[in-house]
Amino acid sequence: MHALRAPNSFQILSPAGPLLQPCMVTNPIPGAGEVLIEVAAAGVNRADILQTHGHYAPPAGSSDIPGLEVAGVVRECGSHVRHIRQGDRVMALVTAGGYGEFVVADAASVMVIPENISMVDAAAFVEAACTIWSNLFDVAHFTSGETVLIHGGSGGVGSLALQITSALGATVLTTARTPERAARCTDLGAHTAWAYGEHVDAHGKSTFADALPTLVAQATNQRGCDIILDVTGASLLGANVHSLATGGRLIVIGMQKGATGTLPLGPLLAKRASIHGTTLRSRPREERARIVKGVTTDLLPLLAAGRIRPVVHEVWDMQEAARAHEQLLGGDVFGKLVLEPRW
Repeated sequence: MHALRAPNSFQILSPAGPLLQPCMVTNPIPGAGEVLIEVAAAGVNRADILQTHGHYAPPAGSSDIPGLEVAGVVRECGSHVRHIRQGDRVMALVTAGGYGEFVVADAASVMVIPENISMVDAAAFVEAACTIWSNLFDVAHFTSGETVLIHGGSGGVGSLALQITSALGATVLTTARTPERAARCTDLGAHTAWAYGEHVDAHGKSTFADALPTLVAQATNQRGCDIILDVTGASLLGANVHSLATGGRLIVIGMQKGATGTLPLGPLLAKRASIHGTTLRSRPREERARIVKGVTTDLLPLLAAGRIRPVVHEVWDMQEAARAHEQLLGGDVFGKLVLEPRW
């Protein structure tokens, strides 16, 4: 049962363990440089699940309400907001608070949604696009014509990253768990997709790390990859280094398959390669604003033109967020899950 709505209050999903308890809170008020958004859709991310289980606290000063990306309508603007106006359809990168009727966002981390893009697609785009731009463009300095390996091509970030890099002229290699998921990745623009689930020994142990350097060598005429975007972490660390081209860049953005691995320094030095690790949520306001500006300039036109589109696996009632989290953990989601508030 929901509490009765009081004046100046709104509904949220507040962490009460993984169940997420609906409750009422006082309306947020946008401060200088902020906007109040009525949420129409919110993307689901693994960070939300970690937070509800007590493993990923929001940055200091942020709400304890989960939700890192939203789409909706601006209902109020604080002072010193110039490029966003009341009534605008927008999408926003937020540090927390997306699982609610309203959320306050830094106006510098807000983008106006193109007219031909739905709220659901916009909510599925924001966090993945910011992750991709900050890593492939800002850190790895991606340029057209390079060879890019994207691990987890069936994920929310991976399925969008392979579309973006393909649209911008890269040779795109990717991985997914099954042949069916790998085939969907090629439909989205990957030139080669490997099903890592097929690489197991007689005891059911994965042998994909052993196979990867050879597969990459065969796919690149022995040259290797210019950029590797990796969500797995430890399990493929050595294999990724061996798969890099001279001057290659390995970007680690997740630890889904382990946090501690063995780094082969010999090939790293011989290839004059580099390894970078990044996160998005904890970055200072100025950095997040710069990333959103980069997405607005470099990636939003691709979305508006229909050259890329976030893959939405399913849309859930926000009150069923815990079930959406279970679905994401189940491993069968292709792309993104999105929540719609149907209070």
